[in-house]
Amino acid sequence: MSARRRRPHVVAVAVTDGAPVFELAVPCEVFGIDRSDLADPWYELRLCAAGPDPGPPRTTAGLAVHTPYGLDDLPDADTVVIAACARHIQLDPPPALLDAVRAAHARGRRIVSLCSGVYVLAAAGLLAGRRATMHWMSAADFAHRFPDVDVDPSSLYAEDGTILTSAGTGATIDACLHLVRRDHGSAVANEVARRMVVPPHREGGQSQYAKPLRPATRGGGDDLAPVLRWARERLHEPLTVPRLARQAHMSERTFARRFRDALGVTPLQWLLQQRVRLAQELLETTDEPVEAIARHAGFGSAANLRHHFGRLTTITPQTYRHVFRRRVNGVVTGAWDAGR
Repeated sequence: MSARRRRPHVVAVAVTDGAPVFELAVPCEVFGIDRSDLADPWYELRLCAAGPDPGPPRTTAGLAVHTPYGLDDLPDADTVVIAACARHIQLDPPPALLDAVRAAHARGRRIVSLCSGVYVLAAAGLLAGRRATMHWMSAADFAHRFPDVDVDPSSLYAEDGTILTSAGTGATIDACLHLVRRDHGSAVANEVARRMVVPPHREGGQSQYAKPLRPATRGGGDDLAPVLRWARERLHEPLTVPRLARQAHMSERTFARRFRDALGVTPLQWLLQQRVRLAQELLETTDEPVEAIARHAGFGSAANLRHHFGRLTTITPQTYRHVFRRRVNGVVTGAWDAGR
């Protein structure tokens, strides 16, 4: 007797009138395209009209969205996504939408908000006492309106139990890929990212944005760009904050403060990110053993590389090479050959 085929994981997206195009398009791209060559079954995407106005909802660009499902279908889904919504929806969500979200939560469904969709979750009472994030420009307003929510104004996405909230625009991609990683593993999520031509993984706690570096001055003393270039060319060497500060002609304390203000991370965190990125490039484009790559990238040993690589990417260097390996002529092997 043949085994019964598993049913697909149903992702229901609540679509309100005036929704921003990008934040609505992201779950359609991630969950709505058949990628059963990566995981079978893949997701089943359901777009649900979230009212209250009759007729198909329209995006901010005026595009009519075909929504064959309604709010009654939200609680039956495995994952409920509240996409970003217009300001009038943020301030006064439709009662029927709030009821549907509460019903889905009561059934133990996974609830996700993308960008300003977090206002709907808070209005439904789902975020009281929970940590939540949103676009950094909305954080102050949100915190004022919902003082019982533990507002995180900087993270790309925040997960608290069965509820996940995300920042805006690009962070919605990170949040949706995080869900794929939860459901199907890192290799599948990374391959989806590869097909979307986006970074394979950005941790939820990563800062939403970094302040731009100031333009170089004539003397260059206040500009970090030269020391960043200098460090990238020497990732294989022992690099410390004192050494970087000397190269930048600053005291250690001043250098660390200006570095964090400009890039949103500490110098050591930045170095670790750059070394992992170099290791990724070498894994993709060379046949060097992991031990040699560890030395080239400044990790010293394969064990040290595996530790930091896994912490930042959630997978091992060997797995990364298997998924993202390139042939000498530049053609990607593996699942990528199957096309989008």
